Amino acid sequence: MTLVAGVDSSTQACKIEIRDLASGALVRQGRAPHPHGTEVDPQAWWRALMRAAEDAGGLADVAAVSIAGQQHGMVPLDARGTVIRPALLWNDNRSAQAAADLVAEVGAQTYARRTGSVPVASFTCSKLRWLRDHEPASATRVAAVALPHDWLTWRLRGFGPGPDDPEGPALDQLATDRSEASGTGYWSPASGRYDTELFTVALGHDALRPTVHPPGQAVGRTPTGMLVGPGAGDNAGAALGLGLAEGDVAVSIGTSGTVFAVTGDPVADPTGVVTGFADATGRFLPLVATLNAARVLSCVASLLGVDLHTLGELALAARPGAGGVVLVPYFEGERTPNRPDARASIHGLSLASCTRENLARAAVEGMLCGLAAGLDALRSVGVRDRRLILIGGAARNPAVRTIAGEVFGRSVAVAQPQEYVARGAAIQAAWALTGQRPDWPPPPVTVHSPEPHPSIREQFSTWA
Repeated sequence: MTLVAGVDSSTQACKIEIRDLASGALVRQGRAPHPHGTEVDPQAWWRALMRAAEDAGGLADVAAVSIAGQQHGMVPLDARGTVIRPALLWNDNRSAQAAADLVAEVGAQTYARRTGSVPVASFTCSKLRWLRDHEPASATRVAAVALPHDWLTWRLRGFGPGPDDPEGPALDQLATDRSEASGTGYWSPASGRYDTELFTVALGHDALRPTVHPPGQAVGRTPTGMLVGPGAGDNAGAALGLGLAEGDVAVSIGTSGTVFAVTGDPVADPTGVVTGFADATGRFLPLVATLNAARVLSCVASLLGVDLHTLGELALAARPGAGGVVLVPYFEGERTPNRPDARASIHGLSLASCTRENLARAAVEGMLCGLAAGLDALRSVGVRDRRLILIGGAARNPAVRTIAGEVFGRSVAVAQPQEYVARGAAIQAAWALTGQRPDWPPPPVTVHSPEPHPSIREQFSTWA
């Protein structure tokens, strides 16, 4: 049996799946946590990758591996390959003003035309501008910029700071894929090229950027000879793992919330609501992201003193609309709409409506209303939603599955719980190994068709 491995180095944890090359069947898996916070020493990701690999029984018998990971984060490297400062993650909103400054200088229309997206706080270019403005001494040292999965792939191949290496740290061996490059704010999905001018506008000087490899192309080998794929952004990895086709729209409810679709043509939205990313197959991945997703439910469950299962039971015990109670769930600011300084708020409370059931349902409805607005945005740029697929940890909650159909106003297909990002990375590893994208069976889905309740979104829009 030939084995391939897919890694999901997400915000919260590193997860590894080892699968059979021929059938795609899961053979074994491992997991290790990541530290909390919005800035992280990348060495913590490396240690988690090693622990997750050990938890999965090791990689000694694995023929190929690929790493997917959280998008946008900034890993600045000096000329010796040393990490200059802790990486700023996608959800670090201190770069909000930097993003606004870049858009003011370059123009939203220009950014959309040249990169397919308009920068917000999460983008790598915004992190670089923040570094230039707030830590200029560190910015001047930057010789190369990697994203989280780029850096891990580089390290896995045996590269890194090595003062005794006469050849240097091999910064030119940094490698990535289209999906990750498209989230930087200085690479064009339409042309397939870096925009050096936009990079320099962000950082203040030019520096090395990872080589962008096409889908299915290996980027090298580990010191032990294991083949290494180019990796992918987390949402592109999930799309690959799901086997998304044109007409499919995925709604992913994890640490962040995303609504994305695979399209044959690039998308450029000058409003900035839809980001025109590339996918991991050579096509494109228009996407809308929200900062506040599954943790909204965790927060309100903690407030009510219940677990997530009981929160769902409470929510389903309330009527649609939660008796007029609306939770606007911008606990950590928000990316869509672009309100990085916003905070959550509760509206419509009365003596009659202030119940645990209504508060629980308002949490679920508020979270889903933000994602439903994302679907509207995708439709506005021409995306057709033949099928709506719900994934992510929160999709396992019966209340989320039921209320999603009520809020979206249509049937929702819920994918069987799996680590779809890791599965997508494993598909990419198999692709790199054989030269052909594997034809593994698609994951099963269950369709839910509750009665639509448009009044939920109408009520939410009054306060959001």
